[in-house]
Amino acid sequence: MPDAVPTQGAFLALSGISKRYAGVRALEGVDFACERGKIHAVLGENGAGKSTLIKIIAGVVQPDTGTMRLAGNDVSFASPSAANAAGVVCIFQELSLMPDLSVADNISIASPPRRFGLIDARAQRRRAEELLAEIGCEDVNPLMRARDLPLSRRQIVEIAKALGKKPQLLILDEATSALTSADVEKVYAMLARLKSEGVAILYISHRMHEVEALADRASVFRNGRHIETFDKGMRSTGDIVQLMIGRDIAAQYPPKPARKAAKPMLALENLSWEGRLDRISLSIGAGEIVGLGGLDGQGQKSLLLALFGVLRGVSGRITVEGREVHAGSPAAAKSVGIALVPEDRKTEGLMLPMSIADNLAIASLSAISTGPFVDRAKESAAVKRAIARLQIKIGAPNDPVSTLSGGNQQKVVLAKWLMTDPRIILLNDPTRGIDVGTKQELYRLMRELADQGAAILFYSTDYDELIGCCDRVAIMYDGRIVRELEGSELTETNIIASALNIDAAVNGGAAHA
Repeated sequence: MPDAVPTQGAFLALSGISKRYAGVRALEGVDFACERGKIHAVLGENGAGKSTLIKIIAGVVQPDTGTMRLAGNDVSFASPSAANAAGVVCIFQELSLMPDLSVADNISIASPPRRFGLIDARAQRRRAEELLAEIGCEDVNPLMRARDLPLSRRQIVEIAKALGKKPQLLILDEATSALTSADVEKVYAMLARLKSEGVAILYISHRMHEVEALADRASVFRNGRHIETFDKGMRSTGDIVQLMIGRDIAAQYPPKPARKAAKPMLALENLSWEGRLDRISLSIGAGEIVGLGGLDGQGQKSLLLALFGVLRGVSGRITVEGREVHAGSPAAAKSVGIALVPEDRKTEGLMLPMSIADNLAIASLSAISTGPFVDRAKESAAVKRAIARLQIKIGAPNDPVSTLSGGNQQKVVLAKWLMTDPRIILLNDPTRGIDVGTKQELYRLMRELADQGAAILFYSTDYDELIGCCDRVAIMYDGRIVRELEGSELTETNIIASALNIDAAVNGGAAHA
């Protein structure tokens, strides 16, 4: 039974909240409360009900049953704008920016400053500059289009947009998952300031170190139910994970088998591109997981895009199983067995309005078609196999993929490419914004694919993942590979030292030039 949730004196109090989608339980009889001047973490696996909870609070969806009180008054928000008017502001994991509008336009889109009845562009730009400065991100140009910004900068704009609405209750849904470590520290400082001003903050994150650093209180959800609420320091990380997934976790990462030297499945020689990639040479054998490490923005993402044929003007040599290839387009890369799981599943990996089945089948249409026509029986069988293989939790294959939780959406992106039977799998931070249970499933799947002979190149911003999953890790700095770590040298200390391009801790290594 969940702990009783004290609501007396709470700024926000929910009682008996339930919500179902097409017969699937998203929330069941949830009681929940949070206070002013506190950071309250909401924890749980993808599909646990966290997103539905915050959508109800933010006026995006309506509960089937239950009541909500805000500042002592009964409320029921018919829309996000009604919630905003009451001081409830949400930063969703799925970015809501208008890609073709400027940063300044996006930040003030709900209530732009006006002069003589017209939008005051100068005042709008000043407002954007002031809000970005509040986060410590003055480097973002208010006149740039949102689509021209990298994902981390778009997330900062999203946060600035929320600040401009003067929240009394701020909800952050994985708001730091796309940020660099430096930007995360700036968000921490911003949250501390808001907390001191009496703002109530709900913080949804799968990064346990962030929860430990920030949260005054935490509530765990599982399978649509509130399981437990506890104060800071009352539960260990292991306890919290067990509450989240309802079972003990024996080992986070699968064991690494001893590997014999194998001929390279993928080999790069002096790969360069527009000053962002500098003479990169790297090989990956069949059955090997090679990590890409280093500080964010050192060329890791450009390298993956170059290998998948997205970038133009790449020089150097790429060979697959000893044969030189020219990956001039994603289609050409796919034809030689290369697959890429991109960074942003929402904009780069999925077609959100389309069905789960259509998203799964899109990359392997040639294998399930007879002439120009898709064989529906083959498609249905292939989709069922993919869903079963990755244990994707769905209602029905024809449901829109947008109805799935973030972790299950990520599984769809991965399953889509596994249906093409790739020999080389490129992974761009694939566990960003997904829960610990789904992460473990992906770790096991990566090792299973490697054991079956795939070569995997895996970029992650999480050092623990690189150490736990990879046979070797290539550290990038300023577009170059400055060091490769494996065996006993593959430690957090060495990863950080190499990422900063300073003296390595092992064997007194010299600084890299």
